[in-house]
Amino acid sequence: MMAYRASFALNLLASLAIHSLDFVVLVIMFRHTDRLGGWNLPEIAFLYATATFSLGVANMLVGSVDGLGVRIVNGSLDTMLIRPAPALSQLCAERFSLRRLGRPLQAVAVLVWSLTALDVHWTWDRVLLVPVLLVCGSVIFGAIYVGGATVQFWWGESKEIQNSFTYGGATLLHYPPTIFAKELVAGVVFGVPLAFVNWLPALHILGRPDPLGLPTAFQYASPVAAALCVAAAGLAWRAGLRAYRGTGS
Repeated sequence: MMAYRASFALNLLASLAIHSLDFVVLVIMFRHTDRLGGWNLPEIAFLYATATFSLGVANMLVGSVDGLGVRIVNGSLDTMLIRPAPALSQLCAERFSLRRLGRPLQAVAVLVWSLTALDVHWTWDRVLLVPVLLVCGSVIFGAIYVGGATVQFWWGESKEIQNSFTYGGATLLHYPPTIFAKELVAGVVFGVPLAFVNWLPALHILGRPDPLGLPTAFQYASPVAAALCVAAAGLAWRAGLRAYRGTGS
């Protein structure tokens, strides 16, 4: 790809422009109001940037796993299973593309702006929590990509389910938890743990109250949630492989 540098640069710029439109919508929204759910634009920009970065990195590294259903249907997964490399690694690398850098790069630009615009007293734990949430958020989304893809072992090509939790989840996390029903917020804390991508750590970083009144420890628990998500995705993947019946079965 890098041999065609002009094409790569144009594709990357196009990706940056397309992904910037979501943030433009937020900016336009704030032309008509100063706050959304009690949060100002720099605070929501922080949510947007952290969720978008995490999704973008996960999509770039493991997003190709959504092609599992196609390989199951046409029988080409068998070819991957007889190779010495793990099938999951092969799937993730199959459609790896640096053009997907557009989403995380745009998120970094928004994040830098939000960090300079935030009215926050930066203590050491708040500073450290920013890179921690970016790494853990990427891991959580990556685990959701893999876990969602394993559904296709039983249901065939059904990546829409996966997309509802990845792209849909990221869109949810662009907005503050205070605008959603407490039942929904609880669902992304104790169900699909999307709240650990940015909502919960952001409450501590931005000095915001928890709408659920959870213990403060939850705001630091993103690494634990990420580890549990990876373990769950690994178990689901192995269960899917055991249930898989290839074309030669």
